[in-house]
Amino acid sequence: MTKKPQASSVSPEYVLLGMLRQQPAHGYDLHERVAQQLGQIWSISLSQTYNILNRLEKRGLITGVLEEQDKAPARRRFCLTISGRRHFEVWLHKSTEPSAHAIRVEFLTRLFFVHAAEPETTGQLIAAQIADTRAALTRMQAILAELPPDQVFNRIGLELRVHQLSAVLAWLADCRKQLVNHDSP
Repeated sequence: MTKKPQASSVSPEYVLLGMLRQQPAHGYDLHERVAQQLGQIWSISLSQTYNILNRLEKRGLITGVLEEQDKAPARRRFCLTISGRRHFEVWLHKSTEPSAHAIRVEFLTRLFFVHAAEPETTGQLIAAQIADTRAALTRMQAILAELPPDQVFNRIGLELRVHQLSAVLAWLADCRKQLVNHDSP
């Protein structure tokens, strides 16, 4: 028995599901929207976009309807299924692992979709990520304090992670100011 491939939490599948949650679209239009709105976070080729859409359709998360066009080839317009909407909603409200990469890609993608659809919960999402990141930072600092001085590479590797999470906390505070407290001085 072969296992079905599942999207990791840091998968472009969720970006496409989120875009389709906003509105149904053709593959090319989805690709363009991702490039315009999230191009500094995601780099997805057009062929990758179509491959992901095919996979999502096979899994029953989206449906595609062929639309005829005057003077142009027919195009498929995709929309979320009920199952796809639920799948995306579960992902949208999960927490993000407190690592610099996951926060840069996964959390920022979640933040984009939450802020667009549920702006009143943007502050809650950021606050939860700050709490999780602070907890992870505290754990790393405790491990670092216990490492013997002769474990140089373990120490400098962990020090890098500590510095990254400290920078992430400062960035999260900036996000809160820009997205939640934007009316405050």
